[in-house]
Parts: sequence; structure tokens; C-alpha cells
Amino acid sequence: MEITAPLMVTIPHSGEKIPPQTPWLNALPEEIVMCDVDRYVDFLYEPTLHKLQIPFVKTEWHRYAADMNRVPEDVDSTSVIGNKNPAGMHNRGFHWVITTYKHPLMKEPMTQQAHDELVKLIYEPFHNNIRDLYGKLHQAGYTKTFHIDAHSMPSVGTSEHRDPGERRADIVVSDSKGKSCDPRFKDLVIAAYVTAGFKVGYNWPYFGGRVTEQYGDPSREMHTLQVEMNRELYMDEKTKKLKPEEAKKVQEKIAFALSYIRNNLKHLM
Repeated sequence: MEITAPLMVTIPHSGEKIPPQTPWLNALPEEIVMCDVDRYVDFLYEPTLHKLQIPFVKTEWHRYAADMNRVPEDVDSTSVIGNKNPAGMHNRGFHWVITTYKHPLMKEPMTQQAHDELVKLIYEPFHNNIRDLYGKLHQAGYTKTFHIDAHSMPSVGTSEHRDPGERRADIVVSDSKGKSCDPRFKDLVIAAYVTAGFKVGYNWPYFGGRVTEQYGDPSREMHTLQVEMNRELYMDEKTKKLKPEEAKKVQEKIAFALSYIRNNLKHLM
């Protein structure tokens, strides 16, 4: 793919493949094993990413096995045998112990060996691909880079969230409380999704994750935003099935928003 703009997208949570190190996930019913997967986010974004030649990175692997918006140190004694962090410190960390609806996932912690294998199998390739993409943007002559980390979210906060019972906006844009990007990029992205027809929230109930922390560094002209999309817009949240007509409309809105962002980055250069 020819790089024609200093813009990239990551999709860390749409994968559904379960690795051999986490066999317990295979035994779970779909409504539980897919509870927190960003199902269909790749389906919604990819047509426009290809059309506009916006490079992107995603993973095929399930986030419960290894979460790409965490770091390998985000584990505790409940998820990895013998870990020094106390039980419950990272229930939804690098390896998920419970869902956001408190469904139990892991009956017992995994071995350190299994953890190390998952880091090598899933975490390192994903982040190596991101770093390679940054390198390609710089090789293409762009001294500033702009990065959207695309996610989805429940329509209503659960007891495991900061906003239990609250109905959420269509889109939530997060910049690690102002630390991960030039505020003009945040304003541009919000304007793009609003103009596309979405209701947009900012830094609530999400502030950003490890991706925005790791790659968002305005002092190095690396500008990263997390963008969460309300699942109710395009899927049945209970059955986890796509709503085709609604999804088509969301795809069209995303196409508008990404085009708007790409076409207006010149004002930030």
C-alpha cells in the first residue's frame, strides 16, 4: 500500500482466534467469549482504510488471551502463577480473568511459560508491526504522524466501568487526559465524527489505554487518539450478531469521518 498521508489506524481487539495456551476460552458460550471483543470494528473500518490507502494494523487473536491495549506486566497472581501483583489487581489486564459483566473466564492462573509464549505469539508481532508502520511513515518523509486506535464499547456502562448504568455517546474520543496528541488533532477527529452524524463524547468513560500511552508522544510529533464506537449502533449486544442495515450506515459515516480527517491533516502540519 502506497502511503499518501501521515495517518495510520490500529484495531487491537477485533480478533476472535483463540490460541492453544488458553483452552478454557473454547469451552465458553459465544455470548460470554465475545462479551468484550470489538467484534466487527475491522469490518466497519477496513473498506475505507483500503479505499483511502490508510495503513493499519490489527490482530487475529482474542483479547482475553492477550490484550494489545495492555502491556505484559499488567498481570497478577490470579492470571499468572506466582506473579508478585496481588490477586484482583489486573482482572481485565493482559490476560482477562473476568468479563466486564463479571463472567468468570480463568478458573486458575496460567503458567509463566504460557504467559511468555503469548507475549511472543501475539503481543510482540502486533507492536512490531506498529513500529514498522511508524518507520514507513517517517521514510515517506512525514515528520508528524497521526494515529487512531479504533475500538468499540457497550452502549451502557457496567459495574466494572467508571460509568455504571450510564448510557454512552455514539463515539468516545480519548487522549490520555490531554497527553497523547496535539489538541488540534483531537479537535479535528471530534469534528470529523460529529460532522459524520455521530454524537461524540471526550475522555469519558475512557481516558485512553496502553496504546495511546505507548505511542502518543507530542514531543516527538507522534499524535495518538483512542476512538470507541457504541456497539448498539451496528450489532445486537446480546447475541453479538451484526445488524446489516445499521452497519452499512455506520460504514458510510466512518468513511466520511476518515476522509474528513485525512483531508484536513494538512492544517496540522
